Amino acid sequence: MESRIFSSGPTTTVPRLTKPAGRVNTIAVSSPATLNTTGGNLIWGRQLRPSLLNLNFSSPSLLVSTPANLDRNVLKPCAATASDSGGDAAPESFLAKNPWLTTGFFFFMWYFLNVIFNILNKKIYNYFPYPYFVSVIHLAVGVVYCLGSWAVGLPKRAPIDSNLLKLLIPVALCHALGHVTSNVSFAAVAVSFTHTVKALEPFFNAAASQFILGQPIPITLWLSLAPVVIGVSMASLTELSFNWLGFISAMISNISFTYRSIYSKKAMTGMDSTNLYAYISIIALFVCIPPAIILEGPQLLKHGFSDAIAKVGMTKFVSDLFWVGMFYHLYNQLATNTLERVAPLTHAVGNVLKRVFVIGFSIVVFGNKISTQTAIGTSIAIAGVAIYSLIKAKIEEEKRNLKSA
Repeated sequence: MESRIFSSGPTTTVPRLTKPAGRVNTIAVSSPATLNTTGGNLIWGRQLRPSLLNLNFSSPSLLVSTPANLDRNVLKPCAATASDSGGDAAPESFLAKNPWLTTGFFFFMWYFLNVIFNILNKKIYNYFPYPYFVSVIHLAVGVVYCLGSWAVGLPKRAPIDSNLLKLLIPVALCHALGHVTSNVSFAAVAVSFTHTVKALEPFFNAAASQFILGQPIPITLWLSLAPVVIGVSMASLTELSFNWLGFISAMISNISFTYRSIYSKKAMTGMDSTNLYAYISIIALFVCIPPAIILEGPQLLKHGFSDAIAKVGMTKFVSDLFWVGMFYHLYNQLATNTLERVAPLTHAVGNVLKRVFVIGFSIVVFGNKISTQTAIGTSIAIAGVAIYSLIKAKIEEEKRNLKSA
């Protein structure tokens, strides 16, 4: 009596399992082995586990009598499936699925560090009014941080030659002048007023692009700058903390940072932004040290340091200087990292919102009293900056699209 094996392959007739005898061809097969995923095998009319039919032809543990012309492919093991091979891809992380969380965290830290820097910086000036020396501290702490990062290879220091140094020196000079004059303004007037005046920076950028670089500026951009000029003028006329030193210093800062942008375009290199900012900070530090010694050195040695220590104590004085320098460097570095992650439009909105945050928090923390006209003027200026930034970002995006087309 014959037995039939029905599988997903062709039907093949084999003799019943019997004791080997005579000249019957035999093959050796092993005990049940790996799983056959087809699962459709029947023997003697009964469903069998697929593994019972996956036989290894190398072991003599079981003898099956078979005709010499048996198609052995019927009993050949099936290939393992992808899930059996362990080759499944690693599951995507939560942050990879939600990149907006990472970008949002960068924005939050950028704003947070910027606000903390401005508040702590102004608190220091309330008991230690020496902006040139404090500017040196800002850069010095950042330089030490950069040198430590290079020492551990995070990031690896990029090489610099004389040609690159010549390109970076003008950038660093403008950076140093803009940084020092900003701090002179912070020390002289309210933080909110300094940032309101610094909202004029886009106006100076547009003027430099038009009249120095020879790049035509669309009329829509010029029109969007009108509210900025009007708003700053309104705020300045009724600002309770107004003085000419603070106003002029903020304006010089705007001009300095405008020229920094111009020279930065001429000094475009393949160096990453972190290394580039580190070299600029080192050069700027050496630029800021001489005026600090000349203009404030004698006063500091005579009574500047002693008065500050008498007011807040040595520990607080030193820790305040260290942390204000650390916050200054970190917020600048984090701003670069943040803006590299987003589109120009988001960049523009982020800059405007940052200024709004700083002005708002400084008014709350220091309790600065502002007139109604100052509040309206500041709001108009910020709105103008927002309109200008959005229009400029849209123009830049259209230019890139035309180049890529």
